[in-house]
Amino acid sequence: MNLAIAPASDHDDDDAPDSLRERRCIVTRESGDPARMVRFVVSPDGEVVPDVDEKLPGRGLWLTASRDIVQQAVASGAFQKAARSGVRVTPSLADDVEAALARRCLAMIGFARRAGIAVAGFEKVRALAAKGRLGVLIASREAAPDGRRKLAAVVPDAPEVDMFADAELARLFGRDSVTHAALESGRIAREFLREAMRLSGFRGQKIETALN
Repeated sequence: MNLAIAPASDHDDDDAPDSLRERRCIVTRESGDPARMVRFVVSPDGEVVPDVDEKLPGRGLWLTASRDIVQQAVASGAFQKAARSGVRVTPSLADDVEAALARRCLAMIGFARRAGIAVAGFEKVRALAAKGRLGVLIASREAAPDGRRKLAAVVPDAPEVDMFADAELARLFGRDSVTHAALESGRIAREFLREAMRLSGFRGQKIETALN
């Protein structure tokens, strides 16, 4: 897949303040916060590619961050209509987006660990909560309901993300197993939560929280 994107005149008004940057989904035709959407661009060889980092040059084609919406766009020819050309779209596009968002989320957890603002292990998570510094709870998919309830009781208002396997989290923390982890409150936690909310549209978890 060629990801070198040719420059285009439409750069999505990136100079506008974030609070004013709304995007229109090419399937639903509804405008919304780009934090809950996924950007796509067309490569020079005519292939639609996801731009989850929102950095590739070119005219952005935006979709609501949802597996169903991406699949609908592929099936209905929405990309071809929006691009006004015969672009190519891979049938696995929704899977490609999910994988890219998952990598982005895991990379952010790894960055937070190296920066000393992520902890792993039940007791360390509970200690962070006791200090009033817990921003996001992270539970592995294998986490037992009892442990999750105990931590949720300590920080009932903290969002919880449970979309990653124990083994994936363990690799990030250099441990044999990680069932519970957490990010300290702050900018990184907010950015991680933004990406996790987009990923939830592809993995079926609903995360109720404000992006502020």
